[in-house]
Amino acid sequence: MSVESSETTAQGLILSDAAAAKVKSLLEQQGEEGLQLRVAVQPGGCSGLRYQLFFDDRSMDGDIVTDFNGVSVVTDRMSAPYLMGATIDFVDTIEKQGFTIDNPNATGSCACGDSFN
Repeated sequence: MSVESSETTAQGLILSDAAAAKVKSLLEQQGEEGLQLRVAVQPGGCSGLRYQLFFDDRSMDGDIVTDFNGVSVVTDRMSAPYLMGATIDFVDTIEKQGFTIDNPNATGSCACGDSFN
């Protein structure tokens, strides 16, 4: 049995170190106990599906919870197949700042960057 690194998980979703640090910082600003980063896929957007990233204190049946450098990331069982192998990163450059999602399952996306098919 192989030992997985802190960057790989059973559901295949990867949170980069930069993204984990930013999430941890945002959670500290929120100041609420028990919040986790929930990553979900919902119908909508110009390409058919869109990503949702938000802080959540709920726990749903079938949730997959993974720890990245002390940050709990939750994915519901319906979204997990769409996020297999996806990498969430945090970019802070002159051109843009924010979370990015690189998803090998997405066959196409639109200019907004949060919608895919």
